Amino acid sequence: MSQTNIRSVKASEIDLKERVVAIKRVAKVVKGGRRFSFSAIVVVGDLNGVIGYGLGKANEVTNAITKGIDDAKKNLMKVPVLHGTVPHLEIGKYGGGLVLIKPAAPGTGVIAGGAMRAVLESAGIKDVLAKSKGSSNPHNVVKATFDALTRMRDAYTVAQHRGVALTKVFNG
Repeated sequence: MSQTNIRSVKASEIDLKERVVAIKRVAKVVKGGRRFSFSAIVVVGDLNGVIGYGLGKANEVTNAITKGIDDAKKNLMKVPVLHGTVPHLEIGKYGGGLVLIKPAAPGTGVIAGGAMRAVLESAGIKDVLAKSKGSSNPHNVVKATFDALTRMRDAYTVAQHRGVALTKVFNG
């Protein structure tokens, strides 16, 4: 993934909505028994193309979620959303996670599984066909979805990158 595609955004400038993707209880075995703590994966977005994800770990669920939100706000990026869908088909990979994201006609809705659905809805994508292949681990699915979304380019970006007029992109 090239650095030119990542479009970072400041969290203080926008109103973000949080969604908890997964909460996991982990145990550490100590002399007196088990000590439990929690990890939470959180996705934040402004429903207009700006999204971020974060991981928070703490002894309490609420503290883990708060830490996850803070982490997500540090990792915001802008993704292209065209008429409520994605610009083109894209495949994203991260670890064992493999996702396929495809544009859909208006009125289709978000056809996607758990972790992917949270990311796509937080980005403001209303019509999309998505398939999670490979790992169902929420960490890998979320990161693979972000990989696919950060690779997406709209026609304006492609024209700018090639140094040609916008009409030239469509006419080939």
